[in-house]
This record gives sequence, C-alpha cells and structure tokens, in this order.
Amino acid sequence: MRILLVEDERKVADMIVRGLKAERYAVDVYHDGTSAWEAAEAYHYDLVILDLMLPGLTGTEILQRIRRKNQLVPILILTARDGMADKIRHFETGADDYLTKPFAFAELLLRIKALLRRGPVNRSSVLRVGDLEIDRLSQNVKRGGKKIELTAKEYALLEYLATNPGRVFSRTMIIEHVWDQSFEGLTNIVDVYVRHLRAKLDDASPVKLIQTVRGVGYRLSEEPGS
Repeated sequence: MRILLVEDERKVADMIVRGLKAERYAVDVYHDGTSAWEAAEAYHYDLVILDLMLPGLTGTEILQRIRRKNQLVPILILTARDGMADKIRHFETGADDYLTKPFAFAELLLRIKALLRRGPVNRSSVLRVGDLEIDRLSQNVKRGGKKIELTAKEYALLEYLATNPGRVFSRTMIIEHVWDQSFEGLTNIVDVYVRHLRAKLDDASPVKLIQTVRGVGYRLSEEPGS
C-alpha cells in the first residue's frame, strides 16, 4: 500500500512516517501543496493524508483537484481546524474522513486501516425505491424520471439508505459507513445531510421517502412511516 502524506509540520510528518513505515506502508511525504499535487497527479496512491493549511496550494485546493481526477482514492483530512462548518465543507468536497490535531497515532492508524479495507464499491446495479432510481455505475439519481444533482456525501448517504429499503439506520451506523468515523461528536452531521437530501428528493413530492424513526435513526421507504 502506497500512501501520500501532505503535512507541513515536519515533526508531525516525521512521526506519522515512522509509524506507517513500522506498519510496512510505503509513504511519500511532501511539505507543500504544489509538490504534493504534482505527486498526486503523477502517481497512483492507495490513500491520501492531507493537511489543510499548506504553503503553495492549500489542502482544500488539492482535495478539489484530486476529486476531479480520481473519485475512488480515500482521502483523510488531518488538520487543527475542528469547526463543524469546515468538516461539512470538506466532506462535501470529497473527503472520506476528518481527524483533528492533536491526535494519537493509534487512532490515525485505525482510520487508515478502515479506509483501506473498504476496497472498490460495486456500482453495477440500479437501486429503486418507489419512483426513486439510483444508478450505482454512473451515480446518477432520478426521481419520477427527473435527474437530481447530489454532492458526493449526499449520494453516499442516499445509496447507503437505499441498499436496504425499509431498514432503520442509526446515526452511528451512518457515520461509520459514510464517514468512517465512530465518535458521537459528528452524529449531528447526519441530520444536516438528511435535511439536504429531503430538500432535493422529497420536498416536491407528496410521497416522502426519507423517514425519521424517532429515537432510532432514518430509513428510506415508500411505505408510510409509523
């Protein structure tokens, strides 16, 4: 496994590199955004660990550029910025995980292993719930034949709910699957994204597919909620 580490704090970068090499990962490390982007453009990586505040190109700019080029490589944001608005913005841009500094290397390693375990997603089938159609190959979403534009995280949340129509998913389950995180501090981000999806999928339709199960979580179903 080859990992791209982009971190301008050299002590932090050295600690991560030592730990990852001890786990037998190959690591390329860059301390500025411009050089990191050149490497990301030239080589295939299995994972990217990306700081946000960098000289040259910012981490946000690198994230945007990588996602235009490669939708599959997992990207873990590593930053001192811990505000919810920052997290939402970067998840929306295409980040797969978000770890704030200071952090324990053991937690970083767990996050890395979780991202690498996911493997390629099978998107060869079409999911249907009522008049909602999700093409997992193209990631196109239609309701009533009308195409709906979704962000990467909105799509990931919708696809997860649609894999088992009628099943209730807790906020923790959704966090762990869609964001690969398990701590309670992020569970309210699920409510934010559910509101986004409802505005795009349900507001114009008399049949509300995204249902809240009070005290439990959410489900996707064409049957009336209980």
